[in-house]
Amino acid sequence: MSKTKIFLTLSGYQLTWLMCVFGEVLYQSFLPGLIAGVIFLFLVFVNSKNKKRFFYIIFLISIIGYLFDSVLVNLGIYEFNTSLKIGLLPIWMLVLWPSFATLFIEILVFLSKYKLVALILSGILGPLTYYAGYPLGLISIDNFTLFFVIMITFWILLMLFYLNFLLRIKFN
Repeated sequence: MSKTKIFLTLSGYQLTWLMCVFGEVLYQSFLPGLIAGVIFLFLVFVNSKNKKRFFYIIFLISIIGYLFDSVLVNLGIYEFNTSLKIGLLPIWMLVLWPSFATLFIEILVFLSKYKLVALILSGILGPLTYYAGYPLGLISIDNFTLFFVIMITFWILLMLFYLNFLLRIKFN
């Protein structure tokens, strides 16, 4: 994968995340994030070499993410303060999790050589992306210790799943 494609994919995900978060914080609207996410996912799909692999990874990571967030919101570990929800989650999660999952398609492959680094980064950066919404008022957290213990565990397990399962699957 070229450095340009890596940069564009990382930038597209970050832009989607920023639009989801700041669309809610600044405009109380899900539309900026939803639109940015749909455009980003379309562009990544069109430029993906293996469409079957694209759908498989996006689907698996997104379902795991949706279930994780839904369970924790249902248990009261955290709550999203957003303008529109589908079930328990903000509508823009419909594009945020798939947008995040694009990173697993080609960007994070290099981490397979550095598993310990991958687990540490995942255990730190995953929870911090959620926590970033707290000072902005986008997410309410009742018990920070429980929140971080669960988040760190989940993100490490998600990375282990990726490194030990998803990377080993062969797509024709």
